[in-house]
Amino acid sequence: MDAFYRPLLTSLATFVVGTILTLLAVRVAKIVLGRITTRTKSQTDDFILKIILNTAKPLGILISSSIAWKILPIENEISAAIVGIIKLACLILLVRLINKVILRLIESWSLKIDDTSISTMLRSLRPMFRALVWCIGLIFYLQNMGVQMAAIWALLSAGGIGAGLALKEPVQEFFEYITILLDKPFENGQFINVDGIWASVERVGVRSTRLRSINGEVIVMSNSALTNGKISNYGEMEYRRLVHKLGVIYETPYSKMKEIPNIIKLIVDSTEDVIFDRCHFVEFGNFSLDFELVYYIPTSNYLRAMEAQQKVNLEIMKKFEENKISFAFPTQTLHLSKSEEKDIKQ
Repeated sequence: MDAFYRPLLTSLATFVVGTILTLLAVRVAKIVLGRITTRTKSQTDDFILKIILNTAKPLGILISSSIAWKILPIENEISAAIVGIIKLACLILLVRLINKVILRLIESWSLKIDDTSISTMLRSLRPMFRALVWCIGLIFYLQNMGVQMAAIWALLSAGGIGAGLALKEPVQEFFEYITILLDKPFENGQFINVDGIWASVERVGVRSTRLRSINGEVIVMSNSALTNGKISNYGEMEYRRLVHKLGVIYETPYSKMKEIPNIIKLIVDSTEDVIFDRCHFVEFGNFSLDFELVYYIPTSNYLRAMEAQQKVNLEIMKKFEENKISFAFPTQTLHLSKSEEKDIKQ
Protein backbone atom coordinates (compact mmCIF):
# COMPACT_ATOMS: atom_id res chain seq x y z
CA MET A 1 0.00 0.00 0.00
CA ASP A 2 2.85 2.38 0.82
CA ALA A 3 4.20 1.91 -2.70
CA PHE A 4 0.87 3.20 -4.04
CA TYR A 5 -0.01 5.98 -1.54
CA ARG A 6 3.44 7.50 -1.30
CA PRO A 7 3.63 8.53 -5.01
CA LEU A 8 0.00 9.64 -4.84
CA LEU A 9 0.63 11.90 -1.85
CA THR A 10 3.81 13.21 -3.45
CA SER A 11 1.90 13.93 -6.64
CA LEU A 12 -0.86 15.76 -4.78
CA ALA A 13 1.67 17.74 -2.75
CA THR A 14 3.53 18.69 -5.94
CA PHE A 15 0.32 19.86 -7.57
CA VAL A 16 -0.77 21.89 -4.51
CA VAL A 17 2.65 23.45 -3.95
CA GLY A 18 2.99 24.26 -7.63
CA THR A 19 -0.46 25.87 -7.70
CA ILE A 20 0.24 27.94 -4.58
CA LEU A 21 3.61 29.08 -5.93
CA THR A 22 1.95 30.04 -9.22
CA LEU A 23 -0.71 32.12 -7.49
CA LEU A 24 1.86 33.78 -5.22
CA ALA A 25 4.18 34.55 -8.14
CA VAL A 26 1.30 36.05 -10.12
CA ARG A 27 0.26 38.13 -7.10
CA VAL A 28 3.76 39.46 -6.47
CA ALA A 29 4.33 40.18 -10.18
CA LYS A 30 1.04 42.04 -10.34
CA ILE A 31 2.02 44.29 -7.41
CA VAL A 32 5.63 44.90 -8.42
CA LEU A 33 5.27 45.17 -12.17
CA GLY A 34 1.93 46.96 -11.87
CA ARG A 35 3.64 49.86 -10.09
CA ILE A 36 6.10 50.14 -12.98
CA THR A 37 3.51 50.05 -15.75
CA THR A 38 1.26 52.62 -14.06
CA ARG A 39 4.06 55.18 -14.27
CA THR A 40 4.15 55.05 -18.06
CA LYS A 41 1.78 56.99 -20.33
CA SER A 42 1.25 54.08 -22.70
CA GLN A 43 -1.57 51.61 -22.09
CA THR A 44 0.16 48.90 -24.11
CA ASP A 45 2.43 47.72 -21.28
CA ASP A 46 -0.56 47.56 -18.91
CA PHE A 47 -2.41 45.39 -21.43
CA ILE A 48 0.59 43.09 -21.97
CA LEU A 49 1.12 42.67 -18.21
CA LYS A 50 -2.55 41.88 -17.74
CA ILE A 51 -2.70 39.14 -20.38
CA ILE A 52 0.63 37.64 -19.16
CA LEU A 53 -0.69 37.40 -15.62
CA ASN A 54 -4.02 35.99 -16.82
CA THR A 55 -2.15 33.35 -18.84
CA ALA A 56 0.37 32.57 -16.08
CA LYS A 57 -2.29 31.24 -13.72
CA PRO A 58 -3.72 28.41 -15.87
CA LEU A 59 -0.27 27.77 -17.38
CA GLY A 60 1.32 27.30 -13.97
CA ILE A 61 -1.51 25.01 -12.88
CA LEU A 62 -1.15 22.91 -16.05
CA ILE A 63 2.62 22.60 -15.59
CA SER A 64 2.12 21.61 -11.95
CA SER A 65 -0.44 19.00 -12.95
CA SER A 66 1.90 17.64 -15.65
CA ILE A 67 4.76 17.23 -13.16
CA ALA A 68 2.41 15.73 -10.58
CA TRP A 69 1.06 13.24 -13.12
CA LYS A 70 4.54 12.09 -14.12
CA ILE A 71 5.28 11.26 -10.48
CA LEU A 72 2.52 8.68 -10.45
CA PRO A 73 3.72 5.18 -11.37
CA ILE A 74 1.44 5.01 -14.40
CA GLU A 75 3.01 4.34 -17.73
CA ASN A 76 0.64 3.41 -20.50
CA GLU A 77 -1.02 4.93 -23.53
CA ILE A 78 -3.61 6.73 -21.40
CA SER A 79 -0.89 8.43 -19.36
CA ALA A 80 0.93 9.52 -22.53
CA ALA A 81 -2.33 10.84 -23.97
CA ILE A 82 -3.05 12.86 -20.82
CA VAL A 83 0.44 14.36 -20.89
CA GLY A 84 -0.05 15.18 -24.58
CA ILE A 85 -3.37 16.90 -23.82
CA ILE A 86 -1.72 18.94 -21.05
CA LYS A 87 1.07 19.99 -23.42
CA LEU A 88 -1.48 20.93 -26.06
CA ALA A 89 -3.38 23.07 -23.57
CA CYS A 90 -0.10 24.79 -22.56
CA LEU A 91 0.71 25.40 -26.22
CA ILE A 92 -2.71 26.95 -26.88
CA LEU A 93 -2.28 29.29 -23.92
CA LEU A 94 1.19 30.36 -25.08
CA VAL A 95 0.17 30.85 -28.71
CA ARG A 96 -2.84 32.94 -27.67
CA LEU A 97 -0.59 35.00 -25.41
CA ILE A 98 1.95 35.65 -28.16
CA ASN A 99 -0.77 36.50 -30.65
CA LYS A 100 -2.40 39.00 -28.31
CA VAL A 101 0.93 40.68 -27.61
CA ILE A 102 1.86 40.89 -31.31
CA LEU A 103 -1.57 42.20 -32.35
CA ARG A 104 -1.51 44.78 -29.57
CA LEU A 105 1.96 45.98 -30.59
CA ILE A 106 0.86 46.23 -34.24
CA GLU A 107 -2.19 48.23 -33.21
CA SER A 108 -0.03 50.52 -31.07
CA TRP A 109 2.48 51.08 -33.90
CA SER A 110 -0.29 51.76 -36.43
CA LEU A 111 -1.80 54.45 -34.18
CA LYS A 112 1.56 56.19 -33.83
CA ILE A 113 2.11 56.38 -37.61
CA ASP A 114 0.74 59.51 -39.24
CA ASP A 115 0.45 57.86 -42.65
CA THR A 116 -2.98 56.23 -42.79
CA SER A 117 -1.99 53.96 -45.68
CA ILE A 118 0.91 52.39 -43.75
CA SER A 119 -1.19 52.01 -40.60
CA THR A 120 -3.90 50.31 -42.66
CA MET A 121 -1.31 47.99 -44.16
CA LEU A 122 -0.04 47.02 -40.69
CA ARG A 123 -3.57 46.22 -39.56
CA SER A 124 -4.15 44.13 -42.66
CA LEU A 125 -1.12 41.97 -41.78
CA ARG A 126 -2.58 40.87 -38.45
CA PRO A 127 -4.30 37.70 -39.77
CA MET A 128 -1.02 36.64 -41.41
CA PHE A 129 0.96 37.05 -38.16
CA ARG A 130 -1.73 35.18 -36.23
CA ALA A 131 -1.66 32.25 -38.66
CA LEU A 132 2.15 32.19 -38.66
CA VAL A 133 2.33 31.95 -34.86
CA TRP A 134 -0.19 29.11 -34.86
CA CYS A 135 1.78 27.22 -37.52
CA ILE A 136 5.05 27.58 -35.59
CA GLY A 137 3.33 26.46 -32.39
CA LEU A 138 1.83 23.41 -34.11
CA ILE A 139 5.20 22.37 -35.55
CA PHE A 140 6.85 22.79 -32.14
CA TYR A 141 4.13 20.66 -30.52
CA LEU A 142 4.47 17.86 -33.08
CA GLN A 143 8.25 17.77 -32.63
CA ASN A 144 7.85 17.70 -28.86
CA MET A 145 5.45 14.76 -29.16
CA GLY A 146 8.05 12.79 -31.11
CA VAL A 147 6.40 12.97 -34.51
CA GLN A 148 8.80 12.32 -37.42
CA MET A 149 8.92 15.65 -39.16
CA ALA A 150 10.74 14.54 -42.32
CA ALA A 151 7.59 13.16 -43.93
CA ILE A 152 5.57 16.14 -42.76
CA TRP A 153 8.13 18.58 -44.21
CA ALA A 154 8.01 16.73 -47.52
CA LEU A 155 4.21 16.86 -47.49
CA LEU A 156 4.23 20.55 -46.61
CA SER A 157 6.72 21.27 -49.39
CA ALA A 158 4.58 19.52 -51.99
CA GLY A 159 1.46 21.17 -50.62
CA GLY A 160 3.21 24.53 -50.58
CA ILE A 161 4.03 24.26 -54.28
CA GLY A 162 0.44 23.34 -55.11
CA ALA A 163 -0.93 26.06 -52.85
CA GLY A 164 1.47 28.57 -54.40
CA LEU A 165 0.19 27.78 -57.89
CA ALA A 166 -3.42 27.84 -56.75
CA LEU A 167 -3.03 31.07 -54.79
CA LYS A 168 -0.92 32.86 -57.37
CA GLU A 169 -3.57 35.42 -58.26
CA PRO A 170 -4.77 36.13 -54.67
CA VAL A 171 -1.16 36.58 -53.54
CA GLN A 172 -0.48 38.87 -56.50
CA GLU A 173 -3.56 40.95 -55.65
CA PHE A 174 -2.41 41.17 -52.04
CA PHE A 175 0.98 42.56 -53.05
CA GLU A 176 -0.75 44.98 -55.43
CA TYR A 177 -2.82 46.05 -52.41
CA ILE A 178 0.42 46.72 -50.49
CA THR A 179 1.68 48.68 -53.51
CA ILE A 180 -1.45 50.86 -53.51
CA LEU A 181 -1.11 51.54 -49.79
CA LEU A 182 2.57 52.46 -50.00
CA ASP A 183 2.69 54.23 -53.36
CA LYS A 184 -0.71 55.92 -52.85
CA PRO A 185 -1.79 56.58 -56.45
CA PHE A 186 -5.20 57.40 -54.94
CA GLU A 187 -6.99 57.38 -51.60
CA ASN A 188 -10.52 56.76 -50.40
CA GLY A 189 -12.93 59.48 -51.49
CA GLN A 190 -10.81 60.78 -54.39
CA PHE A 191 -12.21 61.12 -57.90
CA ILE A 192 -10.20 59.24 -60.54
CA ASN A 193 -10.31 58.18 -64.16
CA VAL A 194 -8.94 54.74 -64.99
CA ASP A 195 -9.19 53.28 -68.50
CA GLY A 196 -12.14 55.53 -69.37
CA ILE A 197 -14.02 54.93 -66.10
CA TRP A 198 -14.88 58.07 -64.11
CA ALA A 199 -15.52 57.21 -60.48
CA SER A 200 -14.74 58.02 -56.86
CA VAL A 201 -12.83 55.55 -54.69
CA GLU A 202 -14.98 54.03 -51.94
CA ARG A 203 -12.74 51.33 -50.44
CA VAL A 204 -9.40 49.72 -51.19
CA GLY A 205 -9.60 46.02 -50.32
CA VAL A 206 -7.02 43.25 -50.08
CA ARG A 207 -8.05 41.76 -53.44
CA SER A 208 -10.13 44.44 -55.16
CA THR A 209 -11.10 48.10 -55.00
CA ARG A 210 -14.67 49.42 -54.95
CA LEU A 211 -15.40 52.46 -57.11
CA ARG A 212 -18.59 54.52 -57.36
CA SER A 213 -19.08 55.73 -60.93
CA ILE A 214 -20.59 59.09 -61.83
CA ASN A 215 -23.71 57.18 -62.94
CA GLY A 216 -24.12 55.77 -59.43
CA GLU A 217 -23.31 52.08 -59.91
CA VAL A 218 -20.60 50.28 -57.93
CA ILE A 219 -17.59 49.11 -59.97
CA VAL A 220 -15.32 46.45 -58.49
CA MET A 221 -11.86 46.30 -60.07
CA SER A 222 -8.97 44.03 -59.17
CA ASN A 223 -5.97 45.78 -57.65
CA SER A 224 -3.70 44.54 -60.44
CA ALA A 225 -6.00 46.08 -63.07
CA LEU A 226 -5.76 49.41 -61.28
CA THR A 227 -1.99 49.40 -60.80
CA ASN A 228 -1.38 48.26 -64.39
CA GLY A 229 -3.78 50.82 -65.87
CA LYS A 230 -3.41 54.54 -66.51
CA ILE A 231 -4.88 56.44 -63.57
CA SER A 232 -5.79 60.13 -63.65
CA ASN A 233 -6.26 61.31 -60.07
CA TYR A 234 -8.42 64.44 -60.00
CA GLY A 235 -8.46 64.41 -56.20
CA GLU A 236 -4.86 65.70 -56.23
CA MET A 237 -5.73 68.64 -58.48
CA GLU A 238 -5.33 72.06 -56.91
CA TYR A 239 -6.40 73.94 -60.04
CA ARG A 240 -8.47 72.74 -62.97
CA ARG A 241 -7.45 74.55 -66.21
CA LEU A 242 -10.18 74.91 -68.78
CA VAL A 243 -9.65 76.05 -72.38
CA HIS A 244 -12.62 76.95 -74.60
CA LYS A 245 -12.97 78.21 -78.15
CA LEU A 246 -15.81 80.59 -78.94
CA GLY A 247 -16.71 81.31 -82.56
CA VAL A 248 -18.76 84.30 -83.70
CA ILE A 249 -20.04 85.00 -87.20
CA TYR A 250 -17.97 86.93 -89.75
CA GLU A 251 -20.64 89.64 -89.89
CA THR A 252 -19.70 90.75 -86.35
CA PRO A 253 -18.47 94.36 -86.51
CA TYR A 254 -15.03 95.43 -85.33
CA SER A 255 -16.42 97.34 -82.34
CA LYS A 256 -18.17 94.22 -81.03
CA MET A 257 -15.09 92.09 -81.65
CA LYS A 258 -13.05 94.45 -79.52
CA GLU A 259 -15.57 94.29 -76.66
CA ILE A 260 -15.86 90.50 -76.50
CA PRO A 261 -12.66 89.83 -74.42
CA ASN A 262 -13.72 92.42 -71.82
CA ILE A 263 -17.26 91.04 -71.68
CA ILE A 264 -15.98 87.52 -71.07
CA LYS A 265 -13.44 88.73 -68.48
CA LEU A 266 -16.18 90.45 -66.48
CA ILE A 267 -18.29 87.29 -66.64
CA VAL A 268 -15.49 85.03 -65.38
CA ASP A 269 -14.38 87.45 -62.65
CA SER A 270 -17.92 87.69 -61.30
CA THR A 271 -18.37 83.91 -61.15
CA GLU A 272 -17.57 82.15 -57.86
CA ASP A 273 -14.76 79.53 -57.83
CA VAL A 274 -13.36 80.75 -61.17
CA ILE A 275 -10.04 82.56 -61.85
CA PHE A 276 -9.69 84.36 -65.18
CA ASP A 277 -6.46 83.83 -67.15
CA ARG A 278 -6.93 85.24 -70.65
CA CYS A 279 -9.27 85.68 -73.61
CA HIS A 280 -7.96 86.54 -77.11
CA PHE A 281 -9.12 86.68 -80.71
CA VAL A 282 -6.86 83.92 -82.06
CA GLU A 283 -8.00 82.78 -85.48
CA PHE A 284 -9.95 83.43 -88.65
CA GLY A 285 -11.71 80.10 -88.91
CA ASN A 286 -13.37 78.48 -91.90
CA PHE A 287 -16.79 79.72 -90.85
CA SER A 288 -16.16 81.74 -87.65
CA LEU A 289 -14.00 84.32 -85.91
CA ASP A 290 -12.50 82.34 -83.03
CA PHE A 291 -11.73 83.50 -79.50
CA GLU A 292 -9.81 81.37 -76.99
CA LEU A 293 -10.85 81.57 -73.34
CA VAL A 294 -8.65 80.16 -70.55
CA TYR A 295 -9.61 80.14 -66.87
CA TYR A 296 -8.91 78.12 -63.71
CA ILE A 297 -11.24 76.51 -61.21
CA PRO A 298 -9.40 76.11 -57.85
CA THR A 299 -11.05 72.89 -56.69
CA SER A 300 -10.52 69.16 -57.03
CA ASN A 301 -14.26 68.52 -56.75
CA TYR A 302 -15.55 67.51 -60.18
CA LEU A 303 -19.16 68.53 -59.54
CA ARG A 304 -18.19 71.98 -58.26
CA ALA A 305 -15.99 72.46 -61.32
CA MET A 306 -18.84 71.53 -63.66
CA GLU A 307 -21.21 73.87 -61.83
CA ALA A 308 -18.77 76.78 -62.22
CA GLN A 309 -18.21 75.97 -65.90
CA GLN A 310 -21.95 75.87 -66.50
CA LYS A 311 -22.42 79.29 -64.87
CA VAL A 312 -19.73 80.79 -67.10
CA ASN A 313 -21.23 79.26 -70.27
CA LEU A 314 -24.78 80.39 -69.48
CA GLU A 315 -23.65 83.89 -68.60
CA ILE A 316 -21.70 84.17 -71.88
CA MET A 317 -24.81 83.17 -73.83
CA LYS A 318 -26.83 85.76 -71.92
CA LYS A 319 -24.36 88.62 -72.48
CA PHE A 320 -23.91 87.76 -76.15
CA GLU A 321 -27.66 87.84 -76.61
CA GLU A 322 -27.92 91.23 -74.87
CA ASN A 323 -25.12 92.65 -77.01
CA LYS A 324 -26.53 91.09 -80.21
CA ILE A 325 -23.44 88.97 -80.80
CA SER A 326 -24.21 85.78 -82.72
CA PHE A 327 -22.40 82.47 -82.31
CA ALA A 328 -21.17 80.93 -85.55
CA PHE A 329 -22.24 77.57 -86.85
CA PRO A 330 -20.90 75.61 -89.83
CA THR A 331 -21.98 77.43 -92.99
CA GLN A 332 -20.86 77.53 -96.60
CA THR A 333 -21.30 80.43 -99.03
CA LEU A 334 -21.48 79.69 -102.76
CA HIS A 335 -20.50 82.43 -105.24
CA LEU A 336 -22.05 81.84 -108.65
CA SER A 337 -21.11 83.45 -111.95
CA LYS A 338 -23.80 85.10 -114.17
CA SER A 339 -23.88 82.15 -116.54
CA GLU A 340 -24.48 79.76 -113.67
CA GLU A 341 -27.25 82.01 -112.36
CA LYS A 342 -28.96 81.93 -115.77
CA ASP A 343 -28.72 78.15 -115.91
CA ILE A 344 -30.28 77.87 -112.47
CA LYS A 345 -33.13 80.23 -113.38
CA GLN A 346 -33.85 78.26 -116.56
